[in-house]
Amino acid sequence: MHPAADWIYSQLKDDFPNLSMGTVYRNLNILIEQGLVKKIDFGSTFDRFEANITPHYHFICESCGAIIDLDLPIDESLNEHVQKETSYLVSRHKIEYFGVCDRCRLSG
Repeated sequence: MHPAADWIYSQLKDDFPNLSMGTVYRNLNILIEQGLVKKIDFGSTFDRFEANITPHYHFICESCGAIIDLDLPIDESLNEHVQKETSYLVSRHKIEYFGVCDRCRLSG
């Protein structure tokens, strides 16, 4: 799951009526600083967050906007390839795959 802060807020608001969006963001930032949550940015107009902090790839549905973790091995040879071809010291890479998820493909 890759919720936005407003989704987290809406899920908690009934149980915590004094909750504010500022509180949600402050707590998310604390979790990020502690390394328990990652903020992910795919160019959307709002931040999305995830608790899976291990290196992994994502699939982004261009129809519904779902972000899906892919259970694929990270290809470290890509880092080595870039280092060989450039003067850069590569520490990591990020790859996103785009297309249509099964739910959208089967419903459309």
